[in-house]
Amino acid sequence: MSESGLGRTGLFVHPDAKRYEQFRAACGETFGRLHAAVNAGAAIERMTRGHVDLLVIDLAGCLVGDPALLTGLSMLIRTRNGAPVLVLCPYGHTAWLPELMAHGALHYRISPVAGAELRSAVDSLLRPAGDMQANAQQQLLDKERELRELLTIQRSVQRAMAHGEDGARLAAQLCAALCSFPGVRHTALLRQHPGGDLCLLAQESRNHLDLVRLLGRQDKLLASPLRDTFPPLLAASAGELVLLDAPEKMGDPELALPLRGEPGGPLLGAVSLMFDRSLQFTREQFACFASLAQYIGFGLAMGELKQQNDALAGRLTQMATRDPLTGAINRRAGEGLLESEIRRARRYGIPLAVIAFDIDNFRSVNDVYGYPIGDQALRAVAATIQGRLRVSDTLARMRGEEFLVIATHTAAADARKLAEKLRATIAGTALPGCETVTISLGVAQVAPDEGATTVIDRVDTALRRAKRGGRNRVELAD
Repeated sequence: MSESGLGRTGLFVHPDAKRYEQFRAACGETFGRLHAAVNAGAAIERMTRGHVDLLVIDLAGCLVGDPALLTGLSMLIRTRNGAPVLVLCPYGHTAWLPELMAHGALHYRISPVAGAELRSAVDSLLRPAGDMQANAQQQLLDKERELRELLTIQRSVQRAMAHGEDGARLAAQLCAALCSFPGVRHTALLRQHPGGDLCLLAQESRNHLDLVRLLGRQDKLLASPLRDTFPPLLAASAGELVLLDAPEKMGDPELALPLRGEPGGPLLGAVSLMFDRSLQFTREQFACFASLAQYIGFGLAMGELKQQNDALAGRLTQMATRDPLTGAINRRAGEGLLESEIRRARRYGIPLAVIAFDIDNFRSVNDVYGYPIGDQALRAVAATIQGRLRVSDTLARMRGEEFLVIATHTAAADARKLAEKLRATIAGTALPGCETVTISLGVAQVAPDEGATTVIDRVDTALRRAKRGGRNRVELAD
């Protein structure tokens, strides 16, 4: 026994005697007496019989999520009432650390822990407190600094979320915000797809690390060989906080947290942060990062919902404004657009023309070939006309086989040329299932003081005149 261990009493809690012997071999000289307890109840009973300078709880081999075990350990930590506690925690159990911290102060090391590191941790916890007032003052200063840092990163994340971006852009802004936390050198957001696949949504690096190169892929990450060892993959698959605390264990200390749209909701992915040094997270820091993860998960879920709503709104708008058979806008949308274009033409003094046309003898097409062939003819005529219009022109189906073309920046003479081109194109096009189809057209330029109803009446009159004149022809409105 070394001189340094005289008078010091330790208590090691683990059901396996081999774990106790391994700890004793590593740190036995630090203690004058080192006792063992197989569970929390035995440890509490042992502490009632004498003072214990350091309580060591080894979670290796414990059943993750065992509520009875967690309750017992929580009670054990409460009985310490602030006296030194060291928890040796495998990184697969790190979700327990915030739970245990809620019941009292503790220090932790993520196992496996090298002997020298373990002895150093034990020695530091057994070292005399020194100047109590100075220590209390330093703790207060550390807490104030920690609070400022946490508030700063919360504000950064809130600013990123406030922009209301969707998908990858929002994820990139969130990763950049998380990298503003002191000591953070890499952040990443992983997204779970409904089919169960996991992809890298975004990353931000201060250490030139590229997860795509490290993992060998950007999507289907759950098929990666590192699935059971890389913290963010573990957090995303298990739905638990994962902490790797020392650089020598895997490059950089790393904290990974699962993302959910709501507490207890389905997993959406994970967020990970790599640090440039070993850290002892406090209860407040764990709580802050868990809150940020919940906030980010909610934001991603809301962003996805917004995309779905936008897509649904687009489909509803299309259903409300488009003719489902021909793809042209419907009569209501056409009349509304014409009113708008008339106001614009009047405001800027530019010409505006309309072309009305319908399919000649369309009833006979339906009678001879049937309505399915008639529908095919309507679709073919609309598609052919649409293909000959300019991007700025609009085709509207007004009723049955009657259509209207709104031709912007077009005077009567040019509109008549366009109408003649459309007539010739249809006359020369073979339509599926029936003989050649022709169209008759009326053309009108909107007068300076004319409204939509009047110009539609004029161009309809010209269209009827074209049909009376023999069909397959163009007439200019009076």
